[in-house]
Amino acid sequence: MREKASVPGATAPLTQQTSKHIPYQPPPPPQPQVDESDAQISAPASKSTSSESKAGIKTLSSFIDVQKTLQLPPKDIEYLWRLRHVNDSRSLCATIAADIFFRIAQTARRHPQFILPLPREGQGAEIHFLQWTFPSPTTATVLFTHLAEYKLRGEYSQPHTTVTHHLDLADEKGLVLLQGSVLPDRGVTVDEGKWLLMCLQKFYGQTAEQTPRRKLMQQFSEGDTGFKVEELLEEAEKIP
Repeated sequence: MREKASVPGATAPLTQQTSKHIPYQPPPPPQPQVDESDAQISAPASKSTSSESKAGIKTLSSFIDVQKTLQLPPKDIEYLWRLRHVNDSRSLCATIAADIFFRIAQTARRHPQFILPLPREGQGAEIHFLQWTFPSPTTATVLFTHLAEYKLRGEYSQPHTTVTHHLDLADEKGLVLLQGSVLPDRGVTVDEGKWLLMCLQKFYGQTAEQTPRRKLMQQFSEGDTGFKVEELLEEAEKIP
């Protein structure tokens, strides 16, 4: 794969910098015995006016009744969150342990931009650009864009995958709820979107500071000419 995956210009500085969705995907929990009254956690219509943050990102209350959900045990929340998105074929949905997410977020604040390879059978790998943003105290968002498009259009490029992490339940339940989608007709399948998110979490979620993956992220953030796409591909190939 590495022989075919060289991307001209992949390590060059990005001319447009902005300030400014497999993921964590644990095995589905066993279906709990949930009281029917507890299962109705859709957000009340009266809250629709506050369902989006000032940055235009949907808040958790636009998906569920947060206060009612806080009364449920974590396993039930996990199950109901997946159930909430099961009928959306383009959806990316998961729950992440809060301590794991905060470790990822800490790294993301130091390295808010990075590139990741997407292996394509018989075609080597395609490089994708990711950006983190923290639009509110309870949300963290990742945008994935084809690197070639981002280098061409900068902030006007269109992401193919968006993911938002909701932190509303982190303190009381120890869970971060992940929700996102892979846009149709953008050249990326849902399974490929899941792969990119899994790859992201393997890079950003490391506990050790001195690792080859962390070194690559540092080099990219600093614009170090020693950054090599081949090394990035080697590390990505180690991800199961």
